[in-house]
Amino acid sequence: MSFEVPDHVRPVRDRVRTFITERVEPVEQQLYAGGPGAAALMAGLQAEAKSQGLWALGHPTSIGGGGMPFLDYVFVNEVQGRSEFGQVALGTLTLQDSIMLDRHADPALRETYLLPLVRGEINPSFGMTEPEVASSDPTQLQTTAVLDGDEWVVSGRKWFTTGAAQAAYTTVMCRTEPEAAPHQAFSMIIVPTDTPGYRLVRETPVLGMDAGHYEVAYDDVRVPAGNLLGERGKGFVIAQERLGPGRIFHVMRWLGQAQRAFDLMCERLNGRVAFGEPLARKQLMQEHVFESFAEIQATRLLTLRAAEKIDRGEQAREEIGVIKVVGARMLHNVVDRALQVHGALGLTDDTPISRMYRNARLGRIYDGPDEVHIHTVSRRILGRYDRGESWEFGLS
Repeated sequence: MSFEVPDHVRPVRDRVRTFITERVEPVEQQLYAGGPGAAALMAGLQAEAKSQGLWALGHPTSIGGGGMPFLDYVFVNEVQGRSEFGQVALGTLTLQDSIMLDRHADPALRETYLLPLVRGEINPSFGMTEPEVASSDPTQLQTTAVLDGDEWVVSGRKWFTTGAAQAAYTTVMCRTEPEAAPHQAFSMIIVPTDTPGYRLVRETPVLGMDAGHYEVAYDDVRVPAGNLLGERGKGFVIAQERLGPGRIFHVMRWLGQAQRAFDLMCERLNGRVAFGEPLARKQLMQEHVFESFAEIQATRLLTLRAAEKIDRGEQAREEIGVIKVVGARMLHNVVDRALQVHGALGLTDDTPISRMYRNARLGRIYDGPDEVHIHTVSRRILGRYDRGESWEFGLS
């Protein structure tokens, strides 16, 4: 395994990087502003991506995607991740949900949601987290779904349902088997967002940003029995299938964000003069460069290792758990140093660093807080030693 981008991946990676840096990054402020103008601008970017053959590169070819292998996709996703709008502009925002539907949806649901999703005609959302329940213990989720004739009746409240206001549907984690064991008690049900009883309570500001995370009430929402995704009681299995790859997708994009912050930091150090010389000549500033370089490189290697194992059909549970924690820390540290180097300017929205800093902090919480991943990975490794085995770093 090498850090180097493979020769067969480099051309498309270079094209994606050019698209992000020349077409997406310059219009980020307009996209942040929202409204009809931003929507039209994004639609134009998506059309460009399709015309350039850059659309939905990581989606399977069987559902209309580019079919890029997982490991190859790491190299592309890390440059796409330079902008938080990259995955929307390039049609990869739907990858987790598309794979979930591809594996578990019946023909009717595939026709209604999957194909339009991959084409970028509709947006998905996912409802799992609840305001009154510790997200680190999802067996305590309270939202229920009761089968009444040929309909599910969904009742409860979710929050951090990202993109709910723009979504055509929400895949909702519901308690459907109250007498079953905790990890067999839940199912996934697709709820169209225009269904009576589906109610947006509020957009939840996150660290001062309106970032599209919604609290949603389900007031006895009725949907057809056929909206069950997969089998009854398999909600946890489906959720882990979705969240596992999703965590590595996050880290891929965080590498892009870190690269961008690193670029901004180094350019600032070379261009800013203090006490008669560039900041780049100051030893404490040089330490920021060294530490950031080391953390980015280490995280890339860990991420490539996890992707390589997934490409071979392995679950890579330990590797994914580790990179979720290490990647979030890395991103926060690198962006924090970039902010420090920019001084007061870094606190403003005149550069992308302020927003990047706030987004970086979220990474230590969503898709499982650090503490859960640390506990899970450590327990799995210690379990091997308890069985008389060991962890061979060159072989495991």
